[in-house]
Amino acid sequence: MNVPNNEYKRVVIIGGGFGGLHLAKGLRKKDFQVVMLDKNNYHTFQPLLYQVATSGLEPDSIAYPIRKIFKNQPRFHFRMATVERIDTAANIVETNIGTISYDYLVIATGTTTNFFGMKGVEKYPMTMKTVSESLDLRSLILQNFEKALLANEEEQESYMNFPIVGGGPTGVELAGALAELKNHILPADYPDLDIKRMKIHLIEMQDEVLKPMSDKASEKALKYLIELGVDVMLNKSVASFDGEQLVFKSGEVFKSKTLIWAAGVRGNIIDGFPESSIDRGRYVVDRTSKVKDTENVYAIGDIGKMITPLFENGLPQVAPVANQQGDF
Repeated sequence: MNVPNNEYKRVVIIGGGFGGLHLAKGLRKKDFQVVMLDKNNYHTFQPLLYQVATSGLEPDSIAYPIRKIFKNQPRFHFRMATVERIDTAANIVETNIGTISYDYLVIATGTTTNFFGMKGVEKYPMTMKTVSESLDLRSLILQNFEKALLANEEEQESYMNFPIVGGGPTGVELAGALAELKNHILPADYPDLDIKRMKIHLIEMQDEVLKPMSDKASEKALKYLIELGVDVMLNKSVASFDGEQLVFKSGEVFKSKTLIWAAGVRGNIIDGFPESSIDRGRYVVDRTSKVKDTENVYAIGDIGKMITPLFENGLPQVAPVANQQGDF
C-alpha cells in the first residue's frame, strides 16, 4: 500500500464514518501512525441521504473528502480500498490493493441494507445507504414522472405509487420529504399530471412507526405523516416484489414500479473472525470496544455490539454512539 514504516505503532482504522473519523482525530497528537481504509475517499453524512434522494440537497452538501479532513495531521495515511479479510493471528488486513500489517485494528465499517433473507424482494427495491444509491433513487423518481406523462391511467398509477418499507427514522423522513415534494414542488414541475394521484405508502410490520423511540415521538410522527397525506400502513408485511407488483403476506396486491426499502440494516462483517466473535451481524465487544476472542482488535459504531444493563441487545446503531466510542 506504499505506507511508510516508522518507529510508531500502527493503528489501522477500517471505515471513514462517524466512529472512524472521531477516533482518527483523537489520535492527532498521539504517538501512533494512523492508516484509514475506506472504499470511498469521502465521508458521508448519512442522516441526510434522504434529502439528496428527494432533491432537497446536492451530494456535495453531505460528502467531504477524507484527505482534506486530515490534511494537517502528521502520520495519517488514507488508502481507498475494499477490505476482503482479516488475519487476526498474523495482524494483517487483506484488501483489493494489497495487505497491511497493524499493531491495533479498529473496525468501523457500519452497516448495509438488510433484506432479512427475503429472496423474493431483494432484487428490485431501491435502497439508500450511500450517496450513489440516493442519486439513483432521485433519478428514478423523476424518470417515473416523465414516463407517467406518456402512460395511460392504469400505468400512471404504478409509476406514481411509492411504497416505502420500514417505519423507522429513514422511512419516516423519506415519506415526509416525498410528501412535501408532492404538495409543493411537483404540481408546478408537472402541470400536465394530476399529482394528487401520487400515493406515498409507508409500510411497517409493527403497530407503530419509530418503534424504538418514545410513545410521544411515535404518535407525533404518525400524526404529521397523515396530515402530509402519507398512507401509513401498520401491521403489514411484504412477501414479494417483482418490479411491477408488491405482494403482502396478507395476500393484498398493488401495482408499483418502485419499492423503496428502509426496513433494517445489518453489519458489514469482514471474513477472518471466529463465530464466537459475531452475534446477529455485529462484532461482540466488551466495554472497551475490544472484539471478543481477540487481543488487539476493536469494533466501534454500528458494527460493534456492546451490551450494557440498559441495552441488553447492544447500544443503538446511531451516530452519537459511534462518535462517543471513537472519542473513548
